[in-house]
Amino acid sequence: MTPSTREAHLEPKLVGDISGKFFVPRYQRGYRWGEVEVHRLLEDIWESRDKPYYLQPVVVKRQGDEWELVDGQQRLTALFLIFQYMKREGLQSSGAGYSMRYETRGESADYLQDLDPDQSQKNIDFFHIFESYRCISEWFEAHDGRRQYVANKFYGALFEQVRVIWYEAPEVLDATTLFIRLNVGRIPLTDAELVKALLLSRSRGGTGVTDRALEIAAQWDAIERDLREPELWSFITGKASEDPTHISLLLDTIAGGPTGRDRPPFYTFESLRERIARTPDEFWEEVVGLHSLVLGWHDNRDLFHKIGFLVAQGASFGELIKRSQGKSKSRFEAELDGLIRDNLNLSDTELRDLTYQSSKTGRTLLLMNVETIRKRKHSTERYSFREHAAGRWSLEHIHAQNAERLNRAEQWECWLTLHRKALATFDGVHETAKTAVLERVDQVLASPAIREADFRALEREFIELLSAGSGSSNGDVDSIANLALLDGGDNSALSNSVFAVKRAEILDRDRQGSYIPVCTRNAFLKYYTPADEQQMHFWSAIDREHYLNALTETLREYLLGEEVPS
Repeated sequence: MTPSTREAHLEPKLVGDISGKFFVPRYQRGYRWGEVEVHRLLEDIWESRDKPYYLQPVVVKRQGDEWELVDGQQRLTALFLIFQYMKREGLQSSGAGYSMRYETRGESADYLQDLDPDQSQKNIDFFHIFESYRCISEWFEAHDGRRQYVANKFYGALFEQVRVIWYEAPEVLDATTLFIRLNVGRIPLTDAELVKALLLSRSRGGTGVTDRALEIAAQWDAIERDLREPELWSFITGKASEDPTHISLLLDTIAGGPTGRDRPPFYTFESLRERIARTPDEFWEEVVGLHSLVLGWHDNRDLFHKIGFLVAQGASFGELIKRSQGKSKSRFEAELDGLIRDNLNLSDTELRDLTYQSSKTGRTLLLMNVETIRKRKHSTERYSFREHAAGRWSLEHIHAQNAERLNRAEQWECWLTLHRKALATFDGVHETAKTAVLERVDQVLASPAIREADFRALEREFIELLSAGSGSSNGDVDSIANLALLDGGDNSALSNSVFAVKRAEILDRDRQGSYIPVCTRNAFLKYYTPADEQQMHFWSAIDREHYLNALTETLREYLLGEEVPS
């Protein structure tokens, strides 16, 4: 079937089957690949010679009996030179099945055939062409006595495993505009765009068939817009950064297969191609169904928080889709509860024993924050998984007892400045002692360079004054009862500060609109401690006890039963 001149045509094409005449239009620069790109191409093809391998798309547009090469000049030129090398060296009997010419650099086409080293300095195009040919020659010759064997395997791979996505652009599409988008803007064709082009071409009405292309195109754009909503995207992916296309999440899920770096290029398009060609309407209904499911999960506060936590802990969208299939909402939610319980894997006693060094402490505090918001039944507030994904969250000591990890003058200066500010407004110590310390701090800060001996002396005085009511010991400073989640960034001075300093800083951040996790804010506002037991400037043993009780109570439904000694 000849594709319509008004629609795109896509198909995988083996490199060995590429044929015809190509011309490189004047809006493109010449061939510019260097040794790095050519060597990578040779190695990639060689390493994948026994399995399917896709190169980047070749985008063309029909111009009479020739193909206007909109995108892919560098790849096709390098492949042409590989064919040329094998033919010129007698390693294979034939070269490339296609030819190339240049609209504004006519001599380059002849040089692709001649490859005269004496002419390689004539112009920049000849130079890059010859350097690529030299790189190809060196790569094959490095195999010494196995050169013929390697050439045979390599040649076979080009005809059996190595493909390009052949993208024939509609004749009505302006080739220059498309080239600028793909090259100047560095926006490559994605799996999603290839799927869209094929889907729309298969959805156009023929004889007795309804044309759904415009309807699907409008739905496609609406789905992409929905998935670009930052909170929704982070909730379902665990990422703060955007992808070139967000609908690819749904397409990749339908296609299945490897994930992450193990996923071959254009795996999704190749996996879905035959299905789209055969039943485009059925395929599209599945995409629409997945989109509706995502919106449903997002709109339900319980599902939103439970799924968001699991995704933040590494669960994949595809995995959750599989677990939801064929289940009622209540059964699916019960399964989510089980997954969270398995992820936490803690009894009440084990939770209380968590410390700064425990691998489960961070996820436990995250779940406390998520569950605290989820359980507010008459609230529309939601935990921000976008802020969580974008932040550099760390375990922060609610009250730090020393600044031993600070070892640079600028850190000492920052620490002293923060603690001076806190002590100046603190009315819980004798005024004479406070004044004396403040005066010594001012003297040290006014000196050209802070000496460590001066800093350590002032550090001890500050901690004695600002920790007097904390009732803490070195043994429990790393307990989960003294830890909270905070986007700490690089402010090590704040991390090593006492409660009064951190409280002032966190309240200031909160006033400025920074995202402070709800339980972190609650801890520094003494939310968990009854009013008649509060000491606002200290994080006391009583505060720790109430904070820990709130933590275990909030996570009660996810804790394991205690083992009874036999």
